[in-house]
Amino acid sequence: MASDIEIARAATLQPIGAIAASLGLGADDIEPYGHHIAKLSATGLAGLAERPPGKLVLVTAVNPTPAGEGKTTTTIGLGDALNAIGRKAVIALREPSLGPVFGRKGGATGGGQAQVLPMEKINLHFTGDFHAITSAHNLLAALIDNAVHYRLPTRTGAPLDPRTISWRRVLDMNDRALRDIVIGLGPGNAPVRETGFDITVASEVMAILCLADDAADLEARLARIRVGRDNEGRAVTAGDLDASGAMAALLIDALRPNLVQSIGGSAALIHGGPFANIAHGCNSVIATRAALALGHFCVTEAGFGADLGAEKFCNIKCRAAGLTPAVAVIVATVRALKYHGGAALADLGQDDPAALHGGLAVLARHIDNMARFGVPAVVAINAFTADSPGEQAEIIAFCRDRGVEAHLCRHWAEGAAGAIDLAAAVARIADAGTAGFRTLYPDDLPLSDKITLVARTIHHAADTVFSPAAVRQLKAFTDQGFGALPVCIAKTPYSFTADERIRGAVSGHMLPIREVRLAAGAGFVVALAGDINTMPGLPKSPAAARIGIGADGRITGLD
Repeated sequence: MASDIEIARAATLQPIGAIAASLGLGADDIEPYGHHIAKLSATGLAGLAERPPGKLVLVTAVNPTPAGEGKTTTTIGLGDALNAIGRKAVIALREPSLGPVFGRKGGATGGGQAQVLPMEKINLHFTGDFHAITSAHNLLAALIDNAVHYRLPTRTGAPLDPRTISWRRVLDMNDRALRDIVIGLGPGNAPVRETGFDITVASEVMAILCLADDAADLEARLARIRVGRDNEGRAVTAGDLDASGAMAALLIDALRPNLVQSIGGSAALIHGGPFANIAHGCNSVIATRAALALGHFCVTEAGFGADLGAEKFCNIKCRAAGLTPAVAVIVATVRALKYHGGAALADLGQDDPAALHGGLAVLARHIDNMARFGVPAVVAINAFTADSPGEQAEIIAFCRDRGVEAHLCRHWAEGAAGAIDLAAAVARIADAGTAGFRTLYPDDLPLSDKITLVARTIHHAADTVFSPAAVRQLKAFTDQGFGALPVCIAKTPYSFTADERIRGAVSGHMLPIREVRLAAGAGFVVALAGDINTMPGLPKSPAAARIGIGADGRITGLD
């Protein structure tokens, strides 16, 4: 069987100008980055304002497993299939992070006949957006330490107190050794203090870029970033350090979405990349709005399972941007459901009715969770060759009994043809206009109650347990006027609990919140649950060990 990279290289790509033309965009509406990649120009984005928006389709999934569910692959396959049935669709995805590319997960451009191309460039440096975000974030860190070094007064009127600095540095790589570090060592570098690195996708700058409406909003949000307090106890922001203008200058090109294509010739906007376990997990608002203006459908995804990415898509992104999804697609596989039902990873190819039954309870929970947002759902069963037809049929019957359509999809092997039934169902449900979208909680609900409500309703926890530090932080944020912000629960994606080892549709557990962080510029409060951290580590056998350059000078092992 050909690898993803071999399939990608065998594909015939259209010039990026032809892809733009298929969307009604002219030469001035894009800025090419080579033959097959472009950014939408400022002119092109401005020209979309008067176009009526299409319908928004959210692709989500059951909790991820080591077996893989193919959510991105399904998003691409669905976009291709909608175009194949004459319903113009634009795919809107996040950009891959180098951390997982070289770590456990590998690339994030789909697979088989349902890929976005050129996959090597997209998975690696692409158009430099992540480098710009990393640079803007670390520029602020450098300006903070420079202000401390010279004891410069901030716009608050007093110098920054180095003991209160909360702004860390970032790197787009999994590197656990940088989680906690000491800086300021050596002559003339004082004061010595503890800090650390997060991965770039966890940066508030990443979240800001993905939630900003335009360049002016971007700079305003950057200015609101909280970095610490001054010597008199007043909050100090990036704006108080005169940092936001230079940060925005670094990000001005990165703010514009990237245009590429799928193997099937569908247009795809790939932009931004926050993780859904430690951030809000959605591509940029600008890219989503552009896709809605350019097609009858925008097919987008939210990271990890519906309990993380889809919840944050609805409660954070849609709330901030005024978006209303018309239909949700929940991706599941026979293998993933059996894994959630207790089967061992090595045994997923064997029939196991008991394990499948246990996994169906997980699927049911995700279906119910989407219903809480008033979004009708359809299930996409991503087929694998080792699947039993009987097991696939059991999933379809289970969903039918719950009043939900389920469709067997073979887009990995067949491209658009393998997802026609799914596309027809999505179009029919979206056209029916039955969605009554709503967020899970009102703005004025207290922050702690918002966290607890999500824990109880989405994760089926009995309650939340806040550390004393988290209680103090939540009170401080409320007292400072941030009580109306939505919450972003950072936790393991592999379980409904805070313990990734616990599988299945568990309930009645306690969700421990050890720390909360204010992302004032992004516009949400992050609650860290359990032992989740914002700088992942590499696995024992990282994907980097299998990536290299072949004799022909091409990249190998990037699947």
